[in-house]
Amino acid sequence: MDLQYPGKRPLAEIREELLAASAEARDLPSDFETGLAVTGDNYEVMLSLLRKFAGKIDLIYTDPPFNTRSCFFRGEDRVSTVSHGKSDRVAYNDSMPMDQYLEFMRVRFCLMHLLLGESGSLYLHIDNRAGPYLRILLDEVFGIDNFLNDISRVKCNPKNFSRAGYGNYKDVIYFYAKNRDQVIFNGVTESYSEEDIARLYRKKDARGRRYTTVPCHAPGESAGETGGLFRNQLPPPGRHWRYAPSVLADLDEKGLIEWSATGVPRIIRYADDAAGKKIQDIWLNYKDPQYPRYPTEKNSEMLEMIVRQSSRENSLIMDPFAGSGSFLSAGISQGRRVIGIDSSPEAMTVISERPELRGLKFADMSRAGVPDPDAL
Repeated sequence: MDLQYPGKRPLAEIREELLAASAEARDLPSDFETGLAVTGDNYEVMLSLLRKFAGKIDLIYTDPPFNTRSCFFRGEDRVSTVSHGKSDRVAYNDSMPMDQYLEFMRVRFCLMHLLLGESGSLYLHIDNRAGPYLRILLDEVFGIDNFLNDISRVKCNPKNFSRAGYGNYKDVIYFYAKNRDQVIFNGVTESYSEEDIARLYRKKDARGRRYTTVPCHAPGESAGETGGLFRNQLPPPGRHWRYAPSVLADLDEKGLIEWSATGVPRIIRYADDAAGKKIQDIWLNYKDPQYPRYPTEKNSEMLEMIVRQSSRENSLIMDPFAGSGSFLSAGISQGRRVIGIDSSPEAMTVISERPELRGLKFADMSRAGVPDPDAL
């Protein structure tokens, strides 16, 4: 599938131009211990980063402008997107002609792709208006086979607007790998709630421990050991034992096999032994903060989970639309090195004021300048 719009350039031409331009780009600090925060257009900054960090970033999370045709403000006591006071300052202006916005994002996707390592991944946080178009562009840049997930994230409580249409209280995150066969994915799980445990582990043993049972067999016949006898019975037709009969016998000796009245064995799984449940592609528990530091600030627990899931300790991770710096903070809390970029001096002020981010190196590639964190 190909998305056409005025001003769209061939992808090969863009990549060639980016690589050539990076050779002439300004130098940025590369000897940072904790991380780097850069004020400036992320096109120019990522060109500079290509000189020393091409193929070295493990994870990019980004929450770019959604092209909402809105102006976002930041005040001393509140952050607002619609109403604002006379003294509030513009954080950023989120309005472009659609064709320009799409090419703006497509070029930056190319830069992100060049910066990611072979085991790296991208999380693009977007809304349901711009999202479908950007996903087509991501398929083009990353390859459709490297699409991993379309995640729905509940962002707020239900709204009661009177306009026609259903209430919107979710946004989406597109998850792409640089190379799906090598991508970092750590299998992070989430804890079971009490309701989950009561629903999934309905039985109790003599000591009151909750448990459930699963079949001892699995689909597919086997001519090997798992197709043999366990306690003088074969697995059902078309199936094989889940484990070797000797392993099942050991489980039985330990009281971890439950036998039905008709002699059917099932493996016991205790709730208090469960490591957690696999995270699915609908995220219900990561709503936006009620009192954000900066417009559109995202849930910090969600960002920490993404960092744990898709990077390693001491990985280099990046947010090219850094905003409030919440992703940078999440990365540092999990022992990662971070790079954040934002063109808004207001965003960089917020980042420099966060105590956990004071160890970052600050660089300025804009005309406006950036506040000295040591002077705040």
